[in-house]
Amino acid sequence: MDIDEAAEACAGVVDAIAETVVSDREFLETTLLGLLARGHVLLEDVPGTGKTLTARSVATALGLSFSRIQFTPDLLPADVTGSHVFNEQRREFEFREGPIFSNVVLADEINRAPPKTQSALLEAMEERQVTVGGETRSLPDPFFVIATQNPIEHEGTFPLPEAQVDRFVAKTSIGYPSFEGEASLLRRRANREQRSPSVERVLTPDRVETLQRVPETVRVHDDLIDYMLELTRGTRSDHRVAVGVSPRGSQRLFEATRARAVVEGREYATPDTVKAVARPVLAHRLVLTADARVDDVEKETVVEDVLSKTPVPTVD
Repeated sequence: MDIDEAAEACAGVVDAIAETVVSDREFLETTLLGLLARGHVLLEDVPGTGKTLTARSVATALGLSFSRIQFTPDLLPADVTGSHVFNEQRREFEFREGPIFSNVVLADEINRAPPKTQSALLEAMEERQVTVGGETRSLPDPFFVIATQNPIEHEGTFPLPEAQVDRFVAKTSIGYPSFEGEASLLRRRANREQRSPSVERVLTPDRVETLQRVPETVRVHDDLIDYMLELTRGTRSDHRVAVGVSPRGSQRLFEATRARAVVEGREYATPDTVKAVARPVLAHRLVLTADARVDDVEKETVVEDVLSKTPVPTVD
């Protein structure tokens, strides 16, 4: 699959999801970037904006298996990974896979699970495997986690540790639709009998795996690599930031940049490509100082300031 074919496939997937999810195209493309970059995406938004529908629609359009895990305070690691169950007929224990064994996993309200359960998901996200009873089992390929959390409710929640937040390639939000978009949503509902709209299948699992290899062919100039590092290192020296973007974050910026170039149908990355992914890829990795939090400084604002201060290279 070449760049043009990959860009056409990405556009087809986004178009199919857009038939169901009322949102701007940038949000859908950012979500797809997580898959292309072989990472995961965190969606943070108020209830009822379409986060669950987005995850299900992504899986359907890609032709991948889907499972949903509703995170709650009493959720155990075995409820996610699976466990050994005694088979009465065979008189032996056998492993029964948990919902994590799917191509696309929706971790709904991930911050409601206790740290022990969150750590089980952490291994799955980073190593693409789970360990149960001392035995390691590989997860399906491709494997893509879309996690959601509600920013307005904090009772009964366990804030995600920085190590887990850093595992997400991007963090984004769907936001409220425009007046026209919400009117379109109601008209769609009036013209169908089913509660949930259907999504057209665009790709197959084999095609998705092929699509994920395409970003490796995107050319990134050395000056552009230096530009990415200037951005990530710039977050570490900002007086409002206690902990800046880690080297892992620099790698994720590089991977997301190449994935974005594929979506745009280009064989090479540009400074504009980097700028397009900088906010969703970098902002959630920052840990602000106490003074900055008291002053209600937004992490996105810090990234914006670093972008404006960093000289942009001229790449031929």
